[in-house]
Amino acid sequence: MKIAKIEVFHLRPRFSFLKMTTDEGLVGWGEAVVEGRSRTVEMAVKELEPHLIGQDPRRIEHLWQAMYRGTFYRGGPILCSAISGIEQALWDILGKSLGVPVYQLLGGAVRERIRMYKGVGGDYAEQAYENAKRWKEQGFTMMKTGIEAMAHVMETPAWIAKQVERIEAIRDAIGPDCDLGVDFHGRISPALAIRLAKELERFQLIFIEEPCLPENVDTLSTIARSTTTPIATGERLFTKWAFREVLEKQAAAIVQPDLAHCGGILEGKKIAAMAETYYAGFAPHNPLGPINLAASIQLSANVPNFLAQEHAVLGEGYLKQPFVVKNGYVELPKDPGLGIEVDEDAIQELRYEGDWDTPRWFHADDGSVADW
Repeated sequence: MKIAKIEVFHLRPRFSFLKMTTDEGLVGWGEAVVEGRSRTVEMAVKELEPHLIGQDPRRIEHLWQAMYRGTFYRGGPILCSAISGIEQALWDILGKSLGVPVYQLLGGAVRERIRMYKGVGGDYAEQAYENAKRWKEQGFTMMKTGIEAMAHVMETPAWIAKQVERIEAIRDAIGPDCDLGVDFHGRISPALAIRLAKELERFQLIFIEEPCLPENVDTLSTIARSTTTPIATGERLFTKWAFREVLEKQAAAIVQPDLAHCGGILEGKKIAAMAETYYAGFAPHNPLGPINLAASIQLSANVPNFLAQEHAVLGEGYLKQPFVVKNGYVELPKDPGLGIEVDEDAIQELRYEGDWDTPRWFHADDGSVADW
């Protein structure tokens, strides 16, 4: 069996599907995108094509090594996201060729269903309360919300109080028997993050995500040691090498690799195994489409230290059989490969030539750039 063709489809609102076809007619799917840089990732895929066409798609580790190490310049969001989408498609083909789900090829399932968590939006406490209450009524046992505000290097007591008020409203809506995570999104300075984390400790959060930007692991470690709330990070880290330092310095209690960015399914398993040796949890990041969700579910089924699975969509309008959440869980897929079938007719209606761009935030008082 040989790889015959690779295609990339850009789909609204901001997804990019990668379709890999073999000379035997088997098709594998993956997601290859960096949010706001989907065309750049597509070009990276095209640059890798000469090293893939004509190769046996079942040699996943070998092809990964050739793609990653063969470029000389390693790592980064563009290369790793291109490799991730390709790697997901390779696993999909391997599973289909053998007639088994990917998690069977990874060593088999260690759980019967996958715990899912939902994002809670709403700029104000009242909106957040109602949104959280709705998800709780639908059976979710874990939710996550973000700090929905720009932040200077330091902020006023009034700014902190407003963020606390919103988190308190969500905790009131979901009660003590539901887990709540808060995403600082790297938009908070370390000093402010320590102050804000202290104010949030009374809500017994399951984690604070990206309390500061990910470039300086020592700073993240300082924050982790300043609070009793577990720290989570990883959506902007690529390959096992980036996670090594985080784990060695015990800067996070929960790792969050995104399988569309970190290097793919097998790289995600290696990261999870590294985290296991530090007794750290594993909660795959995924604000993307249903193929990345499918890949994440396959791996989450196999990882002993799995915590919960993030998701933005379940596949309506993209998959012939979307995922179904029941009482906050998804049952293990039984179909081979990634366990999904892309609705190729439906996604043609979602194709677009533009590119979703990340928001640009500017402080109202002086016009300076704020981290989004």
